[in-house]
Amino acid sequence: MRIHIKHITLTITAILVVAIPFCISAENKVKGIIFTGELAKKVYGYGGRTPLNIHIENGVISHIEALDNHESPQYFNRATTKIFPQFIGKSVSDAAEMQVDAVTGATYSSEAIIENIRLGLEEAKAQGLDKAPNKKKAKKITKHKK
Repeated sequence: MRIHIKHITLTITAILVVAIPFCISAENKVKGIIFTGELAKKVYGYGGRTPLNIHIENGVISHIEALDNHESPQYFNRATTKIFPQFIGKSVSDAAEMQVDAVTGATYSSEAIIENIRLGLEEAKAQGLDKAPNKKKAKKITKHKK
């Protein structure tokens, strides 16, 4: 019985030690990862589906990650290296309004990537990831001349 309680206590302590930093950082940052695999079930490139993870921090796209797919690596990489940088650093709202052209020679992959991103950004907005956290504005103190 004592061993069982000891294990439970250690488990709870470990969970708290791991969770507290995330709770603290959650106060300052709004982060999320949008997985497009389920959102874009019907979106296909040349070789099949092209799921992505879209990383968002404080309403801005910080990283886009291509996940396992069956596209030809040569063409898929050409498309990702030209398309992803156009979205990185943009706010979710601005990125959602962008008109991005497909990459010549990798048209099917490009169109699938762009559609995955579009659907992912719609989901990010639905989850409220398009907004930066509220920062308290410091009161401005002004001196009045006499």
